[in-house]
Amino acid sequence: MIPLASPRPAQLGPLLARCRLARGWSQQRAAAELCAAAGVPTLSRHEVSRWERQRRVPGGFWLGWLAVVLDVPLVVLAEAAAATRRAGSTRATGPGRTAAAGARPAERTGPGRTGRTGGTTRGGGARAWTTG
Repeated sequence: MIPLASPRPAQLGPLLARCRLARGWSQQRAAAELCAAAGVPTLSRHEVSRWERQRRVPGGFWLGWLAVVLDVPLVVLAEAAAATRRAGSTRATGPGRTAAAGARPAERTGPGRTGRTGGTTRGGGARAWTTG
């Protein structure tokens, strides 16, 4: 079991990265271990990366399997997940993000969007709408 130094709940992302690296695993290996343990083939390295960067917080299902695979008490991971959620670390805004990234989907504009309708412009769809 990996010793945890802080009595205060840590943020989940750095905790997951620290535990993974302490085992000498890549994100790909961590994803493979999680898939094998849970019997679910759909978890990718990208999701592990999102958890570590705190773009997402894993739910109860994955927290349980993370506890098993990383040999960390579930209560520690659950407290860290709660602390991360309270801190708002999973917000869509941040460095390199625009204000539109935090908007509701129907209000986003930009490539592939036509404004409030949320329709796409890929494949010439916008021309078809305007020309007839």
